[in-house]
Amino acid sequence: MKSSSLKKSLIAMIDSKIPVFVWGSPGVGKSSIIRQIADDKDMEFIDLRLSLLDPTDLRGIPFFDASNKSAIWAKPEFLPDTNSKANGILFLDEINSAPPTVQAAAYQLILDRKIGEYILPINYAIVAAGNYESDRGVTYRMPTPLANRFVHFDFELNLDEWKSWAYENKIDRRIISFLSYKPQNLFTFDVKSKEKSFATPRSWSFVNNILNSDLQIDFLKDVISGAVGKESSDEFMNFCKVIDKLPNIEEIINAKSNEVPSNNSVLYALCTGIVYALKENSSVEFVTNILNYSLSLPDEFSVMLIRDLQKEGIDVESSTSWKSWVNANKFLIG
Repeated sequence: MKSSSLKKSLIAMIDSKIPVFVWGSPGVGKSSIIRQIADDKDMEFIDLRLSLLDPTDLRGIPFFDASNKSAIWAKPEFLPDTNSKANGILFLDEINSAPPTVQAAAYQLILDRKIGEYILPINYAIVAAGNYESDRGVTYRMPTPLANRFVHFDFELNLDEWKSWAYENKIDRRIISFLSYKPQNLFTFDVKSKEKSFATPRSWSFVNNILNSDLQIDFLKDVISGAVGKESSDEFMNFCKVIDKLPNIEEIINAKSNEVPSNNSVLYALCTGIVYALKENSSVEFVTNILNYSLSLPDEFSVMLIRDLQKEGIDVESSTSWKSWVNANKFLIG
């Protein structure tokens, strides 16, 4: 399930208080999308890593109540107050990395919304996530009784949706351009590989932070290699050298230049730069200039550029040049 569909499905399940389990490979953004839903809906968010807990941590610690002469279980501090009226998400991350005894302790909490004497607040939803057992991480086979307590979704990584996220979060345009050019480098995890570093959406976010750091350029290649692996690092650094030949995007947007690069790497970077620029200022004049300019690009890049602009919510169809662009590319978009 792509992230946009997954998000809509998760929201429906969260609103209905139906427990959900999101499966996905490491680093694809499972926890990020769930946290984003909580932020968008202004919900409280409790991130609970069951792999770090013992069974007694969930149930709580018993203490003696002298007045009743009985043991009472004190609820764990990390669980929300039963009487809370706030809307929230209890996120059980890495649940299948927890030992079977801890998973068993979570049965009642997930299905009955209670464990021992503790009751989950009425406005809290339960969402869990974990890696596939085949991904060579520390996982335990999920017991059937626990699996049956969830609605299960599979997270499908999609480049176009990642690009939309990257534009929105102002990821370095060189990264977006490179992954548009080499989409296979977005995710290079291989269960058979012994390499400790590999490319994922999460590790490309690390690269973005590295590029924005004060790291000396002499160390850049080795440090990026430590984030996404040597092969992806080498290809990315070589790509960055090529795109130094990028035309002046401001002049293109202002219709003062009609320069078209011949190198595909530079063309990918150019299209990314134009999308970034129009997200900052998408005036009708600039959009019209870009529609006219795109007609001089190779066909596949012209279509890619305009589709990316549409995906980012930039209104190209109101331009007086829209009909001309459609007529010129109808054999590609029909």
